[in-house]
Amino acid sequence: MIDSNRIRASLCGTCLDSLTEIWINRVNQIFVQQPHGDWTKWLTAIRDLPNIQVDKVDLNCSHITVQSDAKVERDVLAELKQNLMLLHPWRKGPFNLFGLTINSEWRSDMKWSRIKDSISSLDGRLVLDVGCGNGYYLWRMLGAGARIAMGIDPTQLFLAQFEAIARYVNVPNAFILPIKSEDLVVPGMLGVQSGFDTVFSMGIYYHRREPIDHLRELFRILRPGGELVLETLIIEGQEDRELIPHERYAQMRNVWSLPTVIRLENMLRESGFENVKLVNKSKTTSHEQRTTNWMTFDSLADFLDPENSDKTVEGYQAPVRACMIAKRPMGGLQYN
Repeated sequence: MIDSNRIRASLCGTCLDSLTEIWINRVNQIFVQQPHGDWTKWLTAIRDLPNIQVDKVDLNCSHITVQSDAKVERDVLAELKQNLMLLHPWRKGPFNLFGLTINSEWRSDMKWSRIKDSISSLDGRLVLDVGCGNGYYLWRMLGAGARIAMGIDPTQLFLAQFEAIARYVNVPNAFILPIKSEDLVVPGMLGVQSGFDTVFSMGIYYHRREPIDHLRELFRILRPGGELVLETLIIEGQEDRELIPHERYAQMRNVWSLPTVIRLENMLRESGFENVKLVNKSKTTSHEQRTTNWMTFDSLADFLDPENSDKTVEGYQAPVRACMIAKRPMGGLQYN
């Protein structure tokens, strides 16, 4: 599934060239030791996707869109849908393949719209998306001019979904490695002038038991002067504090820390970042996250108090998300 030659070609000549084999070997090790039980089924679904002529690809609209100038027959679209449905659930999107809309659980285009005008231009940049899901944002990053858009996410279903979309988008400079950020950071990996130009971490911070470790990983893989785009669940308040949920938050077991904006700003500075700035804060609604025919399990509405949508079923503040941008200073690796 992993096209090692394409990854090598993409990173060849970049400051990350020397790390390519380390990462590819780690991926190969994962698939030898821990392949998902449905991996063969997903590979078959991708293999059986119909061959359809691609004439237009649009990475700059809400739906990642692929079109053919020729008419795509109804039975071919039905075959396309049948195979894509074998990769259910589709969490991130939306996508439009030849008129077939993948109406994902998350309207990821809404988050992108909230941040795209606040971040530094991606034109010509080497970009990393940590916890990239099925790669929706990688396509948007390429549409915004990124030279290379690399994603990491250990969920093998998301890799399969990305490869299904890539079958038709077919651009060489976007790819996903099914690894964690801990796997990405190799001791002594980067010199003082090496690293990604922009690193995105959206929806990861609160899933880490030690969020300061995550921020320091992000710091290490940015080049000096590079930009971090960090989006996370937060709690309201003007104090430097955080919520540590008891067992679950909005039915999620793996939520360890929800900071106030002030706490998050201080954590970023403590991790070595500068020019820390809040660029967006918004409450998550059922317009943005919901059950669809492409993701038929419970979603946001099922996680909120049915009598008070400002509270989760556990009684906590309903989900509010903040997006911060910050810079790694010029110079060597230093934490505050």
